[in-house]
Amino acid sequence: MSITTTDLHGILPLIARGKVRDIYEVDSETLLFVATDRISAYDVIMENGIPEKGKLLTKLSEFWFDFLSPYTKTHIIKTDDIFKNLPSELSKPEFKSQLQDRALLVHKYKLVPLEVIVRGYITGSAWKEYKKSGTVHGVKVEEGLQESQEFPTPIFTPSTKAEQGEHDENISIEQAEQIVGKELCTKIGKLAIELYSKAKEYAKTRGIIIADTKFEFGLTEDNELVLVDEVLTPDSSRFWNAKTYELGKGQDSYDKQFLRDWLTSNGLNGKEGVSMTEDIATRSRAKYIEAYEALTAKKWE
Repeated sequence: MSITTTDLHGILPLIARGKVRDIYEVDSETLLFVATDRISAYDVIMENGIPEKGKLLTKLSEFWFDFLSPYTKTHIIKTDDIFKNLPSELSKPEFKSQLQDRALLVHKYKLVPLEVIVRGYITGSAWKEYKKSGTVHGVKVEEGLQESQEFPTPIFTPSTKAEQGEHDENISIEQAEQIVGKELCTKIGKLAIELYSKAKEYAKTRGIIIADTKFEFGLTEDNELVLVDEVLTPDSSRFWNAKTYELGKGQDSYDKQFLRDWLTSNGLNGKEGVSMTEDIATRSRAKYIEAYEALTAKKWE
């Protein structure tokens, strides 16, 4: 069974419903992030979900927030029992079943209005642009790169943070500086590359290549950068299996590849009201579990 939407009966106010997460306000300084089993492809949310996907994303994010905590402040509020920090009514079975293992308590910070993308390998939209113009996000990069090749050093390629249902738009560093200011943009780029590099090197020891990832940051009242949202999951990153990696071609990803391929082959990409077949949902779930187990060295129970 999958949980594609949550309903806390107004016990906590719902302040946002994203492609995956339902976000509730606990108090003026605290939010409750609930990862549902929703899945989207081509910017359309499927009618049905991937069983336990939200739990997998939550547990993987917790792993990475802990891993990266020596290098950055994070928005996570650590607690042995999340329900001790919530209204007592939410411990009732009807609510607990919606929240258990898929909810995170987080500090509420002012969001930086950028999608902070770090690319370690040339693939996807970056490869398409490079083939056409020799640039990535409008910046000239070295000649002679092959598809899926690792960049000599990771690059920060920002995009706009689009409203629900809209598309993020790739922008230049200069455009990002106009949005958030030069000093903050430089700090974000430097920190994002450091975090990505730490994660990339660790993941390689677990047989996973992190080709690229998307971070989001917030700011404290003292303007200290904080890592927020989810982090380094198959939904926010491009994971490749190191064993099957082959330079000069596209790679199979640990994300929505099965779903995207199925939608495309059936002429359903970008169409609303689509339900996945049970086979696609099952195979997609297996890939999420495979990524989780490889990266955390823990068995998914």
